[in-house]
Amino acid sequence: MKIVVIGGSGLIGSRLVNALRGCGQDALAASPRTGVNSITGEGLAHVLAGADTVVDVANAPSWDDQAVLDFFETSSRNLLAAEAAAGVGHHVALSIVGSERLPHTGYFRAKVAQELLIKASGMPYTILRATQFFEFVGAIVQSFAVGEAIHASPALIQPVAADDVVAALTDIVLAAPVNGTLEIAGPEALPIDELAGRFLQASGDRRKVLPDVNARYFGAVLDDQSLTAGKTARLGAIRFEDWLARSTAR
Repeated sequence: MKIVVIGGSGLIGSRLVNALRGCGQDALAASPRTGVNSITGEGLAHVLAGADTVVDVANAPSWDDQAVLDFFETSSRNLLAAEAAAGVGHHVALSIVGSERLPHTGYFRAKVAQELLIKASGMPYTILRATQFFEFVGAIVQSFAVGEAIHASPALIQPVAADDVVAALTDIVLAAPVNGTLEIAGPEALPIDELAGRFLQASGDRRKVLPDVNARYFGAVLDDQSLTAGKTARLGAIRFEDWLARSTAR
């Protein structure tokens, strides 16, 4: 089976290509580095010729509200049109758990817009919504920095390892389209301020973590449902503590 991974040079895309090749699939990494640009359309027709499945894990280069919206809308429209022309049978996209619950965050609004385009396209599809990656916890913690302290929300978060997301995507790619949305999350939900404290301690960072219910997560005030998955979500196998220990050791 020929599988084209858009954003195949990134954190998830590169691992997914390797995982699919390990399953004996013909997986191709497509990105501007390989001459494929979903914004300009460059290289799309060529790389999609004969493709059975396209996996879109591309990320916007800018998180400015309008720029990120333009990226996901333009990229998705170009991809879906090129896939229809090439006769692709399955469009798989990676999105974010809770996107519609945080409309004050531009990135989340853009992911909702992307999902709507996919659903309206007529293409057979599967959308996988993931919670925040362990690999991004450092950036999340830093986003709550105020001076020399971390003013972090005590709302629950349920982060997941990138490798668990890749495993879920691999299973989805090798299965039939569900024409719907699935979720994956980490095996445990914990307060963000606690997560921040664990991360800082493991990193040797002595900054103090202060719980703050009004602290904003990229512009949004959170509650315990904002960043946690539903009851039917697939749960990853890797615990944050185990991932943190390995990361610290490296």
